[in-house]
This record gives sequence, C-alpha cells and structure tokens, in this order.
Amino acid sequence: MEKYKVVISPKAIKELESIYDYITHTILAPESAKKLTNQIKHDILNMSTFPMSHQDRIEGNYAGKNYKQLLVDKYIVIFRINEIDKTVLVVTIQYQGRNI
Repeated sequence: MEKYKVVISPKAIKELESIYDYITHTILAPESAKKLTNQIKHDILNMSTFPMSHQDRIEGNYAGKNYKQLLVDKYIVIFRINEIDKTVLVVTIQYQGRNI
C-alpha cells in the first residue's frame, strides 16, 4: 500500500490553533479543546492512506476545483491530492457552519 505525505499549510495550522484557543478560552472547556484538536490531527495524519476515499468538495469556494473534504465532528478539513508527488495538502480547517 502506497503512502502519501501529508502536508498541513500554515493557514490550516493557524486555524487549528484558533479552534483550540476558542474552545479553551471562550467556551472554557480546555479538555474538550485538547480532545477535539487531537482528533482532527489524528484524522488528518490518517489521510496518508487512501486519501482519494474522501468526498469531493461540491459547495463553497473550493467546489469544482479538485478539492476533497474530511469531516471531523463539526469541522471540515479541505485538502488537495497531488498524485505526482504523492502528497496531501491540507489547505483549511473550518467550522461546518461557514460558507467556505
């Protein structure tokens, strides 16, 4: 089974940190923040195998541009696969309620 290299963009890293900060400091649930961000990271890293099995992005700014999406709890991880380099590029992590 061929593995893909997972690359997380600086934007997506910043968004993950913002998710953690919001849940920790606004909702005042640091354990939930840690659990959720760890789950998102885990699921992202698992895309190293079979990234093509995820849904195509069919709505919002990334629709129809060869992006795929991974749903984790109430968040959407949007990514693109480069078959030549065998890489998965995570471009953004957003709350599902946003029109992205």
